[in-house]
Amino acid sequence: MKLTIQGLKDKSAWEAAGIGLPAYDIEAVVRNTKEAPVWVHFGAGNIFRIFIGGLADTLIAKGESDKGITCVETFDFDVIDKIYHPYDNLVLAVTLKADGSTDKQVIGSLTEAIKAQSGDASQWSRLKEIFTNPGLQMISFTITEKGYALKGADGSFFPFIQTDIDNGPEKPVSAMAVVCALLNERYKACKAPLAVVSMDNCSHNGEKLQSSVITMAKEWNKKGFVEDGFVAYLSDESQVSFPWSMIDKITPRPADSVCAELEKAGVEDMAPVITSKKTFIAPFVNAEGPQYLVIEDKFPNGRPALEKAGVYLTDRDTVNKVERMKVTTCLNPLHTALAVYGCVLGYTLIADEMKDEQLNKLVHQIGPVEGMPVVTDPGILSPKDFVDEVINVRIPNPFMPDTPQRIATDTSQKVGIRYGETIKSYVEKYGDARKLTAIPLAIAGWCRYLLAVDDEGKAFELSADPMVPELTKQLEGIQVGKPETYKGQLKPILSNKNIFGIDLYQAGIGDTIEGMFVEEIAGPGAVRAVLKKYIG
Repeated sequence: MKLTIQGLKDKSAWEAAGIGLPAYDIEAVVRNTKEAPVWVHFGAGNIFRIFIGGLADTLIAKGESDKGITCVETFDFDVIDKIYHPYDNLVLAVTLKADGSTDKQVIGSLTEAIKAQSGDASQWSRLKEIFTNPGLQMISFTITEKGYALKGADGSFFPFIQTDIDNGPEKPVSAMAVVCALLNERYKACKAPLAVVSMDNCSHNGEKLQSSVITMAKEWNKKGFVEDGFVAYLSDESQVSFPWSMIDKITPRPADSVCAELEKAGVEDMAPVITSKKTFIAPFVNAEGPQYLVIEDKFPNGRPALEKAGVYLTDRDTVNKVERMKVTTCLNPLHTALAVYGCVLGYTLIADEMKDEQLNKLVHQIGPVEGMPVVTDPGILSPKDFVDEVINVRIPNPFMPDTPQRIATDTSQKVGIRYGETIKSYVEKYGDARKLTAIPLAIAGWCRYLLAVDDEGKAFELSADPMVPELTKQLEGIQVGKPETYKGQLKPILSNKNIFGIDLYQAGIGDTIEGMFVEEIAGPGAVRAVLKKYIG
């Protein structure tokens, strides 16, 4: 069985293998989309293929649409050559369930795959043709937050961005320059409205995308490459909108076990590839079942019936509240606590940590107990139901190959949002945060993690984090097994508002965290003993 349009014609073989096929005419959908595209997506990776592609697939299957998505890759062109074209743009979507079973479905909604290469005349010409079609309703993005970045820490444009600015809209290379150039083509041809929708997992994503696109346009305008009217067109949200969104679906890299299962079922050529840009990708995508997409309903040229595929369409304030609920209370704080304690206690799989009595109790205490009194309730989703699903379904799923070491990456950049916001809410509600136990314990665990010595006294490697050199320098002199070596080295960290968004001593918990930390460095087994003492 081959994952191609021709290969799908042997329906009985796919059915026998337990793999669902599109009931619609894929080739007709491809024709309809190429003739009159309505939805273009930039970023042809895994979460797009299974989640966003899955939404379009659902709409087509329900008869709500007769068109799919035009897929555009801005970074790794091997993905188009090795994963899209050989498989007729089909995707084998594999949902990993907590009981070990899988749901397998072929998605046929990705109708055209294009490289965003201005140097390739045919590809660039096709993109211009799509963008100048007045019927195009939306362009969306999963290019990661760094795809929107134009400037370095010193405030100057990255060299490759400066090159795009100097070269103008005829030879763009970076994602933001490519998008801006194509929007300029639309402006010149028809000035038709359009929604430009970031679906990347970052705060205020629409604002970040809007700022980058308009900045590029203004720089080109200064050099005389684009008209004043183009900048005005981009700046008018009744013409070009940049809706905010919140996306949530854990989509790990393709698992060898899934590949073996598919090949055993008779599906050929399923092996993952590693591209020249180091993308690890396969003809199949494996992911968890739960998924959430909340989008600000601002589409000046109309939109597909996304709500019919389970997307929440709402206002900007509600999008913001959903993100805050997830990031500060219901998911991310729990992940971070499991990450740092998992590394110190020797775990290599997040799911295994949920079988650990103390760690399981810790995340219950951080989310449902300490987080809920100050949670942001967005109204459209229940915080209680969301956190229950996270704790009881999502994190314990043993078939989600996620590691504490990966999640511990960049923790210094996360603790201010993941814990600091709840701490500030407690200070506002109760005058201080002394009611908290589990969140101070999570912060103490992070500080203990920074010593890079596990609970058995063995050294381990810290995950990448821009502040690690500075933080570990401040902790110099502290030795596990010698609590007397603690001389207040944590004080500059715990009082640093740039890290936590608040001085933890002013919040009333700095001394508590110090005390927990000193107990955790008493010697081998001390971390486990402290968890038992405070969590039970």
